Amino acid sequence: MHSYEVWVAGAQEPGARWVYWPRVGQLLREPYAVLGLKARLERGEDLPYDDRLLAGRVALSSPEQGLRALAAARAAQPGWARFPLEERLELLHGVHRAVTGRYEELSALLVAEGHPVRLAAWELASVACAFHPDSVADFAARLREPERTVAGRRIRKVRKADGVVCLSPPRNAPTSNSFYGVMALAAGNSLVVNAPPTAPLGVSFVYREIVAPLLERLGAPPGTLSVLSTHARAVLRQWLDSPDCDDIVFFGGSEQGLKLERECVGAGKKPVLELSGNDGVVVWHDAETDLAARALCERYYGSGQICMTPKFAVVHPAVADRLLKEVTERVRGIRPGPPEDPETVLSPVVKRAEFSAFLREVLEAGGELLCGGEFVDVDDVPAGAGPFIRPAVVRVDGLAAAARLRAFREETFFPLLCVVVPEPPAPLDEIIGFLNGNRYGLRNSLWTQDEQVVERFCAEVSNGGMLKVNDSHIGCLPVLPCNGGTGATGGLFGEANEPAVRTTHLQSLVVATGLLPREAVFDHRTAAL
Repeated sequence: MHSYEVWVAGAQEPGARWVYWPRVGQLLREPYAVLGLKARLERGEDLPYDDRLLAGRVALSSPEQGLRALAAARAAQPGWARFPLEERLELLHGVHRAVTGRYEELSALLVAEGHPVRLAAWELASVACAFHPDSVADFAARLREPERTVAGRRIRKVRKADGVVCLSPPRNAPTSNSFYGVMALAAGNSLVVNAPPTAPLGVSFVYREIVAPLLERLGAPPGTLSVLSTHARAVLRQWLDSPDCDDIVFFGGSEQGLKLERECVGAGKKPVLELSGNDGVVVWHDAETDLAARALCERYYGSGQICMTPKFAVVHPAVADRLLKEVTERVRGIRPGPPEDPETVLSPVVKRAEFSAFLREVLEAGGELLCGGEFVDVDDVPAGAGPFIRPAVVRVDGLAAAARLRAFREETFFPLLCVVVPEPPAPLDEIIGFLNGNRYGLRNSLWTQDEQVVERFCAEVSNGGMLKVNDSHIGCLPVLPCNGGTGATGGLFGEANEPAVRTTHLQSLVVATGLLPREAVFDHRTAAL
């Protein structure tokens, strides 16, 4: 059994009580047995642990432990920041070795938390890209530029750690997103991470089994890392009120995140936001429709409950019928199943009522349902209260009509792919304007063979933290940041999110010791010529 107590300043402590995490595959098959055992164990009943039904347990932390974690982080941070950058980079290399070398163990944890095998594989590949040696080299370059000589002075630009970073991962994908905190550590910050009680196991595993031992081997001060598990609202308030918190890294919905941004600024904290996404895919008339169709079906990873899956597509009228035929044929083959099934990509849907409301709005406005939309159980049997929804595809004609629908304007966190077919001749200007009019800005992608269209797309689409052309929409690569975006995705300071930049601040260094004659340091005009 995976069992994790509260981790404060390098030592484990008993928590307020245990939270037991069910194996979601068994929960789908035996909900009463799983939830019954979980509830009785959490009440403190003396019952045998059943590894077939449960994946592990995590102790809930108290407010007092949260305060001590912050104080320990503040005390430890200056000493940790004094470690040479090369030594701190070993933390990143160690994580890369762990993610690739312990892949099966990490994948099993994600599956136990309800992530289908294929979704878990994508998540771990994305994490491995972030810690790839090329990514680490780029990370180091961001923190410290080479020294140069200007006007007889040695100059350099460096980035210094902000101090204490507090991380609140999302509830839908906490484990993979929690690795963001490791980058903040390597930048010289200390870290307090909160494993969400609704899915605490993977986060606790990452920081207790991988990160904490690496820090210990490096000799980091004990308070460099603390791992809590408590409700997000309470811990966020504690961080906002504490003088021992400098940055708050928050993953969650846009409404809550943008409110938190205002509170952070008022409290003198730097907000680093990873919020909702409403990604668009443009399919031009000369696109490789078979590959574009596969990319659009990435919409259904985790039933679309991942922020960076494509939410809508703008398809050129000359290719719309052919593409939609290919898409619907593929979508009809996507079926629910337990997360352990290697063919499964769908997850139980949380926002089922919202799905029905958004779909109804599209159909009432004249849109066409091409496939899917039924509520079903894990065996794909129709059930009004079923936890799964058969993947749905809708078509709407005209950009103006699409712009009036919430299904195109808002993040749709369920398995609904919305396709708009512009009226001929479908000018590229209008399509780019449609993308830039999106209030969210995570990713946008394009499928075309026309290099002029590629150049215009890359030059004129300002919305988004990442643009992709003729590539998997959700795929990640070394060096490039996988997260971050503009608008309601990243807030006022939103952009492609590099932890080496976002949890540090730029500092200029000037050393004039070697400048002769010494009085020349006061000759301001010569340096400017």
